[in-house]
Amino acid sequence: MICDGINHHVKSFSASSATSSAVKSKNKGGGSKKQVFESYMTREEVSHGLKRGELIQGQIRINPKKYHEAFIPSPDDTWDIFLDGTVARNRALNGDIVVVQVLPREQWKVNWTCLVVRSDTDTSEGASEGTSESETRREHLVQKAQKKAERTSRPEHLNTTLTDTGTVKKYCFDTTANEFLTKPTPSSPCAGQVVYIVEKKHSRAATGFLKFLPDRPFAMFSPMDHRVPRINVPLADCPEDFSSVPGNYTNTLFICRITDWAANSNFAEGRLAKTLGQAGEIEPETEGILTEYDVDFSEFSDEVLDCLPKNLPWTIPPEEIRKRRDLRWDCEATYLDDALSCKQLPDGNFEVGVHIADVSYFVDQGNALDAIASQRATSVYLVQKVIPMLPRLLCEELCSLNPLADRLTFSVIWKITPEGKILSEWFGRSVIRSCVKLSYDYAQSMIEAPDKMFSAAELPPVDPVHPIDEIHQAVLNLHSIARNLRAQRFTGGALRLDQMKLSFTLDKETMMPQGCYIYQYRDSNKLVEEFMLLANIATAHHICRKFPELALLRRHPPPKAKMMDELQELCDQLGINIDLSSAGALHKSLTATLGDDEYTSARQQVLTHMCSRPMQMALYFCSGVWKDEQLFKHYALNVPLYTHFTSPIRRYADIIVHRLLASSLKLSTEEVEKQASHCNDKKTLSKRVHELSSELFFGVFVKECGPLDSEAMVMGVLDQSFDVLVIRYGVQKRIYCKVSCHTLHLQETVISVFSLVEVQLKADSAPMKYSAVLKRPDDSRS
Repeated sequence: MICDGINHHVKSFSASSATSSAVKSKNKGGGSKKQVFESYMTREEVSHGLKRGELIQGQIRINPKKYHEAFIPSPDDTWDIFLDGTVARNRALNGDIVVVQVLPREQWKVNWTCLVVRSDTDTSEGASEGTSESETRREHLVQKAQKKAERTSRPEHLNTTLTDTGTVKKYCFDTTANEFLTKPTPSSPCAGQVVYIVEKKHSRAATGFLKFLPDRPFAMFSPMDHRVPRINVPLADCPEDFSSVPGNYTNTLFICRITDWAANSNFAEGRLAKTLGQAGEIEPETEGILTEYDVDFSEFSDEVLDCLPKNLPWTIPPEEIRKRRDLRWDCEATYLDDALSCKQLPDGNFEVGVHIADVSYFVDQGNALDAIASQRATSVYLVQKVIPMLPRLLCEELCSLNPLADRLTFSVIWKITPEGKILSEWFGRSVIRSCVKLSYDYAQSMIEAPDKMFSAAELPPVDPVHPIDEIHQAVLNLHSIARNLRAQRFTGGALRLDQMKLSFTLDKETMMPQGCYIYQYRDSNKLVEEFMLLANIATAHHICRKFPELALLRRHPPPKAKMMDELQELCDQLGINIDLSSAGALHKSLTATLGDDEYTSARQQVLTHMCSRPMQMALYFCSGVWKDEQLFKHYALNVPLYTHFTSPIRRYADIIVHRLLASSLKLSTEEVEKQASHCNDKKTLSKRVHELSSELFFGVFVKECGPLDSEAMVMGVLDQSFDVLVIRYGVQKRIYCKVSCHTLHLQETVISVFSLVEVQLKADSAPMKYSAVLKRPDDSRS
C-alpha cells in the first residue's frame, strides 16, 4: 500500500522530533503551559526538506463526518497520508496547503479489518453464491484479499444485515475476495503530521453558537462545522447582556473569525464578526454560509460603479459599430438564453453563430471594476438569489442580450452542414439585435410541435421583421444540427455524468420553499449546450494558436487510477458489465440498460454516482506553464483543448479569454496562471456554497412539509450505516443502522448496493437538519 519512496520521507523525522521534544521539555518548567502542538519548521527547513524529498506538500482534506481524520495526497496522488487527530493537523484547517512529515512506522495507526462476503455456506472455505471452487482458486482469492487488505485501511464495501433483535451483524464486503478470511488482517495507513502551513486557504471564519463560561474573561464559541476548533472569544465582543442572560442567546447564530491559535492551547483565539440572527432561519443561515466560504456579497463600491457608463440609457457609439461586424440587419436570428443565430444558405448548408456579450468592452483591465471581478472570479448561485461577479447594471442591462436592443458581442460563426460538419469559422467582435428571447420552455414547445403554427400570444415579444414561423424553423434547424453534433461527440468518445438536480418553487414574498422537484434536462437544454461546447472548443484552439504561452485553458485530468480499479472490482462483484478503459467506454456502459422496470433510472443514477467518485475536478491553467500538451486534454469531453468563452458575465476566466481574442491582454504567463489558480479556488467554493444552499432549503422543506416518505435505493454500504438515493427527491442520505434497527425491529434483511428500501425524511431537533430512517413495513402513510 505504501510506495517504495516512503522510507525516504520517514528517515529524517527523528531529528526534528527531537527538536520539538526539547521545546516541550522547556515548556514543562517555569509554570508555562504544556505545548499541545509541534512548533512549525522554518521556511528554510521546509524548502530544504521538500527539495530532498523528506517532506510532502499538499492540500489537507478533513473528513466532515469524522473530523479527527484528515488526509493529504502523495505527490503522485496514488496514495494518501493519514493525519490522525487535531494534534497531527497542527492547527491547519480544511483546504489549507500544508507541508507534512511522515511519522516513523512504529507510530502508524493499526486498524483491524475483517474481510468477508455473503456466502451460502457456514465455513470460511465455502464457495461464494453456491458455486464450488477448486482449492487453487480458494487459495488465490484469500491471497488476493490479503493483498487488498495491505493496500487499504479498511474495507470500502460492506454488507449489513439488520436483525429483528435490534443488533447489527456486520459483513465487511471486500470486492476482490469471494471467501471469508479466518483471521483479522492488520492494515497500516501511512501516518504523518503537519510541520508547516504554506497557504491558509480556509477563511478562518465559522458560524456557530456562544457558551457562557463563569469566572472567565472570555466565552466559548462552538462552530457548527466540527472541523473548525472551538474558539475563545473576549466577553467584550459579546452582546452587552450576554453575561447576565446567556440563555437568551442559546439559539443565536454568530460569525467568528480565528485570529490566533497558540501551540500550547487546544482552543483558538478569535473575535466575533457579527450576530447573524436565529438559527433555523434562511437568511442568517445563508449569510453564515457565504461568510464561511469567503464569498464577497457586499454592495459594489462607488469607485467600482464609477467605472460604468453614466449616461443612461446607454447607446453604442457609432464609431464602435463601425469597428465591428454588424449582424443586426442581415442575420435572421434566434436567441435563447445564450444568443444563437441560424440562417439557411442557398447551397443547403447553414450559417450558425454563437454570440456572447462583450463584457471586456466595459471592464477595462486594471481598473477598480476589473479588480473586484478578478477577486470574486465567479457569480455564486444560491437557491433564492445570485451573488453577482459584476454590478447589476452590467448583468441585467448593458451586457444582457435583451430582445430588440442593440448589443455588443463577441461572435463565433460557422458555415456548417446539416450533419454538423464544420466547413469554415470566423471569430470577431460584432453587434447584434436579438429578435426574441426564448426561455428553455418556449424553445422546448417549438421542438415538440414542429408542425404547429404558433401565434404571437403564445410567445414572448418578437421583432416584427422576423415572422414567427421563420423563428420556429430556425429553432428546429438548430435542434437538428445539435442532435448530430451530440451524436458525433459521444461516438467520438465523450462522457456525460448526469446526476439528479433538485429545484425549488419559492413563495415570492417570503422566499420560503413551497415545493421541490427534479429538474428535467430536455432537448432545448441540449441544443444550447452543444453550441456552447462547440464555441468553447473552437475558441480554445484559436487562442492557443495565437498565444501559445498565454492561453487560459481548461483541462480535465483522468480519474484516479486506484479508485477506478476499486470501482471495477466492485462492479465485477455486483455483476455489472462496465468498461472503464476510457471516457467513451464508460459513457456507453452507463447508457446501457440496467434492468427493464420502473427502477432502471434509479439504478443508473446510483451507478453514475459510483462512477463520479473517482473523477477529478476540471481546472483552469495557463498554456505557457504546462509544457506537455498531453496534460491539456479534457477527459470527459475527450478533446485536446478546451476553454471557457461563453459566460463572461459570471466567470472571470471568460473575460481573460475575451481579452485574448481581442489581443488586449496585458498579463504575463505567471500572472495568467495565478489568476487561473484563483478561479479554480473560487469555483470550488461556489459549487460547495450552492450545494449547502440547496441542502438548507430542503431541510426547511422537510421541516415545514414533512415527514416525507419515499422509496430509496442503496448506493453504498458501510460499517454501521448505508447511503441511499431518495428517489422522489434526488437527495442522498445516510441511514444509521443502530438507530434504525432498534426502532424498527425488522425481519432479517440483507442490504447491498441497488437494494430498495422505504425511507422517511424527518426534521431533526437541530435547526435545518433532517434524518432518513427506515419506515416500518406496516406503515401505510403516503
